Amino acid sequence: MAVSAAFKTDLLGAIPSLRAFAVSLAQNADKADDLVQETLVKAWDKHESFQPGTNLKAWLFTILRNEFYSQMRKRGREVQDSEGLMTARLAVHPSQHGQLDLKDFRAALEQLPEDQREAIILIGASGFSYEEAAEICDCAVGTIKSRVSRARARLQDILQISGEADFGPDAISSQVMGSSAA
Repeated sequence: MAVSAAFKTDLLGAIPSLRAFAVSLAQNADKADDLVQETLVKAWDKHESFQPGTNLKAWLFTILRNEFYSQMRKRGREVQDSEGLMTARLAVHPSQHGQLDLKDFRAALEQLPEDQREAIILIGASGFSYEEAAEICDCAVGTIKSRVSRARARLQDILQISGEADFGPDAISSQVMGSSAA
């Protein structure tokens, strides 16, 4: 059976989201790219099993997640980067405060347990509903909600966020922006 043009277009459109999810799982850009490639090959090969009218993105994320865990089982253990050497090679030295904040956030995200990190990425970054994330992770909706809640609380602790004032420009930047607007 030939692959439909809509399937091809939707498959290509999902690549950025798949890559972001793969990076969050693999913690390595090269491994993430391999995961995405393997996911696309499997999806292409099994396109007949996809039910048109259902959520293609969720189907692809499930394939990617299953492939990741299959690879993890084959390896037998995860590569530890406790000193951050691999992460440092992947990081770009920031030139703006926003990049520093993002670096801090990524470091905090890596400190979360894998199930919480996965849940918050699916809900917060990938835009899945709790129901879709629960289906992808093969667990109950309440479990996903609990994981996201615990992940948010842990991120607040790690990043030392106590309220809304901790977001956005600092006091000096606010003064500069406020005086230039007048």
